[in-house]
Formats: sequence, C-alpha cells, structure tokens
Amino acid sequence: MKAMIFAAGLGSRLKPWTDKHPKALALVNGKSLLERNILYLQQYGIKEVVVNVHHFASQIIEAIETNNGWGSSITISDETDEVLETGGGLKKAAPFFKGEEQVVIMNADILTNMQLDQMIQQHKQTNALATLAVSQRTTSRYFLFGTDSKLKGWKHEGTGEVKPAGLDTSGLHSRAFSGIHVVQQTLFAKIKQEGKFSMVDVYLDLCATEDIYGFDHTGALLLDVGKPESLTKAASLFF
Repeated sequence: MKAMIFAAGLGSRLKPWTDKHPKALALVNGKSLLERNILYLQQYGIKEVVVNVHHFASQIIEAIETNNGWGSSITISDETDEVLETGGGLKKAAPFFKGEEQVVIMNADILTNMQLDQMIQQHKQTNALATLAVSQRTTSRYFLFGTDSKLKGWKHEGTGEVKPAGLDTSGLHSRAFSGIHVVQQTLFAKIKQEGKFSMVDVYLDLCATEDIYGFDHTGALLLDVGKPESLTKAASLFF
C-alpha cells in the first residue's frame, strides 16, 4: 500500500515560521512534521509515499534527499506552479498510485497515534469507496453521518450552512474530520472537479451514491499543528 502526504500548503496560521520555511518542516522535538508522519506510516508497513510540494518546495525536496526519505521511498508531486488544495493535489498525483487497490492520505500537519491498521481493516471490511478518520471534538465544521456511519453531509456550526443544501440533519451525528483518509483506486475516476478544489467537496458530491464511511478514533491522540502554540503542545505529547 502507498500513501500521500499533503505538504504543499502555505501554512499561513504558522507564521512567522512559514515566512521562510514550509509548514511540513516545522520541528517537534528535533523532528519535522513530515519526518514524523513518514515514520508514522512506516509503523504500518507503508514505505512508498508521494509528497506534494508548493510553498518552499526546494526545502522539502532537500530535506527528503538529505535524509534518504527517512527510510521510505518518496516521490515528489510538484505543485510549484499552483497549489491545488487536497482534491486537486490528489488528482494530480493519481498516476503515481496506478495498480494500488487502496491509498492512505494524510495532512502533513496532523500528528496522531491513531491505530491506522484498524482504520484500513474497517475500510476493507465495509468495501467503502473512502473511509474518513473522524472524532468527537469541538470545531466549526463537521461531517454528518447516519447511524450506519455512512457520510450524509456537512455542516458549518458558525454559519449554519449545510451541504448538500436542504439536507435533513435530524438523526445524523456530527464528527470532526482528522485529515486522514483511506480511499479505493476507483475513487480517482469518480473525481469530476478540475484544478484547485478540496477533497471535502468530492466526498460531499459522491456520498449520496457511494459508500463513504467514518472511522471514529475518539480517544486517540490527535493534534492539528497549525499554529505556533500547537508546536509547543506537540512537543509535550510527541517525543
């Protein structure tokens, strides 16, 4: 199985570090976020990884080359001309995954001790098109799931916006997305969007006709290292 790590983002919340560096190379106890996630994937036998790059791309490429991929085989998906967000980034990288039945996807700024093998096992057992790591935690945007854990929609708590519009949310439960997915190869052909777009929009377009499940990992350690203060918190949790 192969994986993709999204490392192309501008990391505007992590200024001033990202004024001169890519977010993926921010350090936690001497190891970059990218290295930590490469090593995290290795725990589950995943050693072939695609990393997309845009913001200070050369620094990421240099770090990978200098460290021999931290023991993994890493392929670069170059987005230096335009950052494509998660959906566009995955679509651009799709040729790298030819022949793979499943692909693991994760954001470079997520640190977790979630049992990825359990998520992959659930994904295979349900024969889902995609499985999304989610948990019970406070955020402004939630995925909405039925009692069968299938994705039904999305809600923004601040504005009250619901997608798809007019969705009856009664009986649905809210979970926060953790930025980790397991997807089938067949997903790539179903992505109709072009250019720059989010995987969230892809899932919301497909959930009415496809089996997209949540994997609830509530209780596992998860930290979105998006702000300078979260780097300090990460240093107390990840060694």
